[in-house]
Amino acid sequence: MFDRDLLSRPALEVAPHLLGATISKGQVTVRLTEVEAYLGEGSDPGSHAFRGLSKRNAVMFGQPGHLYTYFTYGMHVCANVVCSPEGSASGILLRAGEVVQGLELARERRTTSRRDIDLARGPARLAVALGITLTDGGSDLAASDIRLDLPNEPAPFATGPRTGVSGAGGSQHFPWRFWIPGDPTVSPYKAHVPKKR
Repeated sequence: MFDRDLLSRPALEVAPHLLGATISKGQVTVRLTEVEAYLGEGSDPGSHAFRGLSKRNAVMFGQPGHLYTYFTYGMHVCANVVCSPEGSASGILLRAGEVVQGLELARERRTTSRRDIDLARGPARLAVALGITLTDGGSDLAASDIRLDLPNEPAPFATGPRTGVSGAGGSQHFPWRFWIPGDPTVSPYKAHVPKKR
């Protein structure tokens, strides 16, 4: 079930509801087991919307229930679900999940994964397994080839600091990573390590 009204709430309210949700593109479907919430302008130093509207993050300021994609480390695509009311940018990074449909195709896309639990274990791997690219940014998750189906009831969840986020946005004061406890597809936590100069 897709629920745009639910997605219109703030990211911290929406994030737990994405656990156990499925996201599908073509033949591949992933059940989400780990997500991270990012708030909007001026309130979350770890968010792409922190400094306001730009060409890169415009989708985050748009209608909730769309996909926000971005390139990281010059080589990986990550996917986020836009939430909060239009004009109030926030999003939820899809960090990890279990491939529940289209396993063979996901394996073809993720040839370096030795185990099926690793196919979508991490945000870049999840995007590759699903076949999500930068050009999918802006897709309406209710009316495109990428579909989001929310569970009837949120799964039990745990929270902790976001993974690998630098500065104040990644500190213990932001326990905005949500995951299903004990699920083997949840990615291992990695604190941000500052670069040596």
